[in-house]
Amino acid sequence: MSFQNLELIEPILKALTAEGYTTPTPIQKQAIPLVLERKDLLGCAQTGTGKTAAFAIPILQILQQQKNGRSGIKALVLTPTRELAIQIDESFAAYGRFTSIKHTVIFGGVSQFNQVNSLRRGVDVLIATPGRLLDLMNQGFIDLRQLEIFVLDEADRMLDMGFIHDVKKVIAKLPVKRQTLFFSATMPAEIQKLANMLLTQPSKVEVTPPSSTVEKIEQSLYFTNKTDKQKLLLHLLDERNIPNALVFTRTKHGADKVVKFLSRAQIKSAAIHGNKSQNARQNALKDFKSGNIQVLVATDIAARGIDIDELSHVFNFDLPNVPETYVHRIGRTGRAGHSGIAISFCDAEEKSELRDIVKLVAKPIPVVEEHPFPLSAGAVTQKVLPKQRSRSIQRRY
Repeated sequence: MSFQNLELIEPILKALTAEGYTTPTPIQKQAIPLVLERKDLLGCAQTGTGKTAAFAIPILQILQQQKNGRSGIKALVLTPTRELAIQIDESFAAYGRFTSIKHTVIFGGVSQFNQVNSLRRGVDVLIATPGRLLDLMNQGFIDLRQLEIFVLDEADRMLDMGFIHDVKKVIAKLPVKRQTLFFSATMPAEIQKLANMLLTQPSKVEVTPPSSTVEKIEQSLYFTNKTDKQKLLLHLLDERNIPNALVFTRTKHGADKVVKFLSRAQIKSAAIHGNKSQNARQNALKDFKSGNIQVLVATDIAARGIDIDELSHVFNFDLPNVPETYVHRIGRTGRAGHSGIAISFCDAEEKSELRDIVKLVAKPIPVVEEHPFPLSAGAVTQKVLPKQRSRSIQRRY
């Protein structure tokens, strides 16, 4: 099945093609038609399953098709963390680039000035974290009376992070008549109760997490200093004679720095990220697939839609903020029956990201201790490993 079979409008199909998307994931295949039929949805799925596109694509289509001049927020996506909120906003930008739908993202921890200005200009879709949303609602900057679609994303994480009371406060302010899309990786009793309260005769979509990917891929972990990551990458590319590698960085600036470093070392590479034009991104991907460049350096949002059957190595130059993203990244290799190798670098500041990843995959990642750029003496035990762990744990994390 392709996206063409899902009765999507031309502007969205055009955007998906530009992003390199051809085949919907299982959750997209099941959820998109149901959302387009305006049904409430209960989705049991994690972040690595293509869940964001499963709700963003149909929301964009519904709002684009009913453009009626009425101003106001028509869709609200509530998500627990700043990182997820930003990723979801970037997804709406990517899939909706050829539509007239306006969207913005709000989250705490930063000044509200720019966020308020965006809201004043008018938006159709608002992506928000609970605390900042309530704050701006209480200040009178957000009016949800025109709301038609409400998405509660990562409901179980909302509970884990202590946001469930804020979520209930938001729900109390929503119009009673609306379409609700509810996503959660797990369904503890309190979340089931919340779902029952929120949803009206929902359709249920359940997909297994992509953790089976982890089993098929040879993973390894290198503890190293932040300042040595580029040298370690070059060393491994050279020592292992790696034919092609997809390297993930956390930021656009970081991606450009890695490419500059590799180019000075005579390694053909290119970066793809949100600041690159669509043409530049497509050309880089074409050169990578054809073997003209050895290393493609990408941020997570830019890497969506990359599908390369014979990709030998994936590097996590920076560990991702969202643990499910680790599974999504390493799943780029080991496809179509080929073996795959995933190599991750961890510096002293990435300890919490590493712990979250290990918890998610429920399997130790083998640590390579002998290499030329080890983490400074004592930094592994003091900053990365819990104090009470024994020495032997340092060998496998």
